Amino acid sequence: MSASTPMSLHIWVITLIGLTAVLGFDFALAYFNRNKKTSLKAATFWTLFYVGLAIAFGIALASFATEGARSEFFAGWITEYSLSFDNLFVFILILARLQVPAEKEELVLLIGIVSSLFLRGIFIAGGSALVNRYSWIFYFFGLFLIYTAVQLFRENESEEWQEGRLISFIRSKGASTFVLALFAISTTNVLFAFDSIPAIFGLTKNPYIIVTANVFALMGLRQLYFLIGGLMAKLVYLTEGLSLILAFIGLKLVFEAAANGGHHKVAGITIPEISLTVSLGFILVVLATTAIVSLAAAKREEKAA
Repeated sequence: MSASTPMSLHIWVITLIGLTAVLGFDFALAYFNRNKKTSLKAATFWTLFYVGLAIAFGIALASFATEGARSEFFAGWITEYSLSFDNLFVFILILARLQVPAEKEELVLLIGIVSSLFLRGIFIAGGSALVNRYSWIFYFFGLFLIYTAVQLFRENESEEWQEGRLISFIRSKGASTFVLALFAISTTNVLFAFDSIPAIFGLTKNPYIIVTANVFALMGLRQLYFLIGGLMAKLVYLTEGLSLILAFIGLKLVFEAAANGGHHKVAGITIPEISLTVSLGFILVVLATTAIVSLAAAKREEKAA
């Protein structure tokens, strides 16, 4: 069975029941703690728990799928988790800018993650339908990711999040800070889905892998939020690292679209075929390098201060 072979119905059912149970538990936990401030100890424990859960699932995947499916899952999950990590930086700016009380952040993030799951489900279904019907859509996905990568690279991280016209309009109608935060996070989730779904389609076409990688990437984000606030000033090159990853996947999609269209050479140069192993290796190397260089830069600044 190849990595792209569809999973049987009973595997889908068992997986969805398991994921729903875990997410339901996490949401119930968030609801009951909605008026409490999350401690650093609790945030660390649950973040490590969900990361461990994703790793365990990826390892177990080979027992009922293939080694290729496991590699696709880890490549997709790491990419989506990295993008979600970057997205949380925006959530921090939004909640800080709107001055959301600390005890209300749990519920805002809970609803934000639910909306993100819903939106990604729609984009995955739509993306799968387009991929199966139009092979040229990979050109669009690839060029869109390359464009997004360029925009990310040019982004000025010192700029604060600014509320758009919709949020300003809702504010003018007397909406509470809580409602404003929900609208702000929900609208930014739409933009995040536009980035994340084409990115994972560049690594796998298997709907099962796409769904599970996205769900596991969103698990524990609520707790991760309370951990990364102090890291914002240290991971100064995260955006640049993510831009390289998106550009790489975008280029990979363009190459695949060309190959599917029978175009194997451009100006006499053979278009390379980028394997999943190369993709996963590139993603890991870029993220590791980004973290090391960022932390080294932060340490130098601390010494210079």
